[in-house]
Amino acid sequence: MSNKNVFFNPFSKNNPVIVQILGICSVLAVTAKLEPALVMGLSVIAVLAFSNVIISLIRNTIPTNIRIIVQLVVVAGLVVIVSQLLEAYAYNVSKQLSVFIGLIITNCILMGRLEAFAMANRPWPSFLDGVGNGVGYAIILVIVGFFREILGSGTLFGFQLIPQSFYDAGYVNNGLMILPPMALIVVACIIWVHRSYNKDLQDQH
Repeated sequence: MSNKNVFFNPFSKNNPVIVQILGICSVLAVTAKLEPALVMGLSVIAVLAFSNVIISLIRNTIPTNIRIIVQLVVVAGLVVIVSQLLEAYAYNVSKQLSVFIGLIITNCILMGRLEAFAMANRPWPSFLDGVGNGVGYAIILVIVGFFREILGSGTLFGFQLIPQSFYDAGYVNNGLMILPPMALIVVACIIWVHRSYNKDLQDQH
């Protein structure tokens, strides 16, 4: 597979969330607002890209029987760094994300890419694979966060977007949108639209 395909396929054709159905838990948990969804997406991009590179660099020296432990240690170290950076420079967002930054360690997307790609490929393709899958994950988080915040709270990034005149005329925010089950419904709608435009994916499932 070419580097171009490695990087771009996770955006749509092989998206980790809507095609592989991975990382759904964090999609449900952090997308009530757009800002934490975006920060979570960027955090996963960083951890996935650098963990892929590190594992690729040392793949030939990792004993097979402890490779999962080594992968977890690498990811955990990077997650701690990301968590500390967020607490230092984006404290309010880090509080909104709460334990979910730490749970990046157990994100199926990371372990899947480390095992399926980084363990068998050189550092540069592994870096592209990590960034591509991270961006594919972040795209879905941002889309879900956008619709949940604007429909559930009438805001984006905390700024009022729906005019007050709408509320005066009787408009009411959809409180269901900020509840976790609605994230699953929004993701299901994205999957439906995505499959409608990608007929080849329908044949695979």
